[in-house]
Amino acid sequence: MRGSLRKLLVAVLALVVLGALTYRFRSLITLQGFSWDRLWHSVQQARMSLLLLSLVTIYICYAIRALRWVRFSRYLGRPTFVNVFTSTVIGFATIFLLGRAAEPIRPLLIARKDRLPISGTFGIYVLERVFDIGSSVVILVVSLLLFPGTLFSGGANSAWEARARAAGFMLLAGLLAAVVFLVYFRLHGAVALERRLARWRASTGWRRRTAGIFAGFSEGLQAIQTFPDLIAAAFYSTVHWALIAMVYLWVAHSFGGGLAAIDFPGAMLVLAFTMVGSALQLPAVGGGSQAASFLAFTVIFGVEREPAAAAAIVLWLITFASSSLAGVPLLIREGWSMGELRRLARAEAEAEAAGAHVGEPDVAAKPGEPLR
Repeated sequence: MRGSLRKLLVAVLALVVLGALTYRFRSLITLQGFSWDRLWHSVQQARMSLLLLSLVTIYICYAIRALRWVRFSRYLGRPTFVNVFTSTVIGFATIFLLGRAAEPIRPLLIARKDRLPISGTFGIYVLERVFDIGSSVVILVVSLLLFPGTLFSGGANSAWEARARAAGFMLLAGLLAAVVFLVYFRLHGAVALERRLARWRASTGWRRRTAGIFAGFSEGLQAIQTFPDLIAAAFYSTVHWALIAMVYLWVAHSFGGGLAAIDFPGAMLVLAFTMVGSALQLPAVGGGSQAASFLAFTVIFGVEREPAAAAAIVLWLITFASSSLAGVPLLIREGWSMGELRRLARAEAEAEAAGAHVGEPDVAAKPGEPLR
């Protein structure tokens, strides 16, 4: 019976992956002149050792995310690394299976496992997103400004150099402005903003939702109370995204040819494009992170479409879909069903629309309070 169940789960997972691939690349694979035979040839020629190394590194990145979350939570309670790590893997797996609507599941699972206040956990989730967005900007600035010669001599189209420098300076200015704002907000603005939003939190509609967003942002910043807290957060974020950039480099090199000419700055540039693409819908090739990495490989580095598509598909599988390899068994072991998780995500969306979180119908929980 267990063997049959295991085979059924593997078959379902394979169908999900194939269906997701077909949907995600439905526009890309219909490009004029696109050859499936050349795509398959590129996949066959890939070095499996580099792909396996990339897969292991992604799970190391999940562990670093868990360590960063534990550090952020030190003023809320005492979460355990194992609980945060398993919730992180399950959370990314549910996003892969259910879509972006499942994003609240990870902070909810962490709060329930370690008995943390839900409002504080969502504040940490907001803070984590802030650091990830900041990291993507830093990655793009570094790839465009600090290594321009290496970047464009390593295979990038020279016509992009002037544009890249201008964009890098603009992003650097924006990043510095954001840092100044965060420091000011942390030292002076949070309390004043909370007082001004008190009426909005008591109202309904978009005012209450807006107040909830700013409240989560303010609560997240409370996780950084000392300079060592900031250094630790920056360290974990740097290591995490440096390893992700290495994964992009290894995947590109595994296919050889023009992709093997991409160096570390180039891999950082592709990563930055991918992170932007995950938040935007790009025209002509279906949108999303896969289309962004495909465009970076073909337009900037001049890689042929078939190996570029193969690399984009494998990047998506390793950096995103691979979370289901451990996430689905963990879901089954802990007794969660996809229906329950879908209902949990829907309930959180409804609670957020009312300006609260699941289990917090009226006010946010204080640090140390049990879940309601």
